[in-house]
Amino acid sequence: MRIIAGQARGHRLAAVKGSKTRPTADRVKEALFNVLAGRIPDARCLDLFAGTGALGLEALSRGAEQVYWVEKDQEACRVIQKNMDTTGLANGTIMRQDVYSACRMLLQQGKRFDLIFADPPYKQNLLPEVLELVAQGLLSADGVLILETSRDETLPERIGRLGHIRSNRYGDTMIHYYQWLES
Repeated sequence: MRIIAGQARGHRLAAVKGSKTRPTADRVKEALFNVLAGRIPDARCLDLFAGTGALGLEALSRGAEQVYWVEKDQEACRVIQKNMDTTGLANGTIMRQDVYSACRMLLQQGKRFDLIFADPPYKQNLLPEVLELVAQGLLSADGVLILETSRDETLPERIGRLGHIRSNRYGDTMIHYYQWLES
């Protein structure tokens, strides 16, 4: 696992020992960031179920302004900090708490994000509540929500004004994109 492009290109990332996390494969990450290329510079990002922090770090390396990582596992938070230190990509905040309470807190603070990544453990039905919270206003007006799932998980086409715009399959992995739709 490494940073693929940008200022920290080639830096290897530490991972959590064991099977607590399932980092996004480099080829999936590269394809995802190719789709988002024009949206990354100066973006405010939220990395939910952050694991090693790889998605947020890749965004920072490619010019994102700042990242909030949300991860409840203490060891994973230490790995994110280690990866921030190793890459020199330190413009971010690690929130050690569960995704749902972090999203509620960020909503209360009026935070809005241009890119929101959510890569939860597969097949645990964790994304419906994330979609509901994002639909309450976490996504900026022209932002994109990016969800990673297994290929046999289904997601709704629309939650309020938040609508599915695209999906790409990479083996057993699906990447889904959501944006605000016209009312």
